Amino acid sequence: MKLLLATRSPHKAAEMRRILASATATEDALAPVAGKSLDALGVRLLGPEEAGVPESPEEEGLERFDTFEENAAAKAEWFARLSGIPAVADDSGLEVDALGGRPGVRTKRFAPAEAVEACPGLSRDEANNRHLLRLLEGVPRDRRGARYVCVASLALPGAAPIHFRGEAPGLILESPRGAGGFGYDPIVLAPWANRAYAELSPEEKDRCSHRGQAFRALAAHLAQASHLAQAPHLARAPHLTQAPQCTKTSLPRAGRIRVATQ
Repeated sequence: MKLLLATRSPHKAAEMRRILASATATEDALAPVAGKSLDALGVRLLGPEEAGVPESPEEEGLERFDTFEENAAAKAEWFARLSGIPAVADDSGLEVDALGGRPGVRTKRFAPAEAVEACPGLSRDEANNRHLLRLLEGVPRDRRGARYVCVASLALPGAAPIHFRGEAPGLILESPRGAGGFGYDPIVLAPWANRAYAELSPEEKDRCSHRGQAFRALAAHLAQASHLAQAPHLARAPHLTQAPQCTKTSLPRAGRIRVATQ
């Protein structure tokens, strides 16, 4: 099975590949595939170029919706339609309590254009971080709570997408820390580690991050789908075909996963 990772971001693509490469089918998947990696199950990960999908200006307008689910689904469906193979896309962001949940789906472009233009040479990530810290100047620690959210949407050509949602708690720091990660990682504290996300190793981050949770849930789903493809007679079993519309699983010190069909 080929799976297109529908992103042009090298940072996101690297995390997706790393998480999916290390994910194995667990007790959430079917017993016959437990402990097997996606690679061992024949799932081959492709980037857009490998799948023959050249970059297009149309992609800039895909994330125009007000929810992570809608944005992720729009990207996944677009890439699946163009490539003719299953595609997974994610939309992720940071929700800050003191800002009423902002920046949310506007996380990537949170800093106003004039703030970016006023500092030539400043990356978009740095501009976003500065803008957020400026908005929270003087806000006490107990009101600086936040959460990372990631929704990964799996789309097959002609089928409704399936969503996998992961959340990880955070606390907005007063100044950047660490040199790892990307985006807001230098200014978001991972409470269970008492370190900024940018100070975590890739393995630590993947284990508890919003993207790690969402993509491990996706991996479990793919493991089940791979097994059913090899044993189609099992698809007649009701407990395999009638998945609940929405299920939640608690994760230690990290947040929640939600899996749902659109």
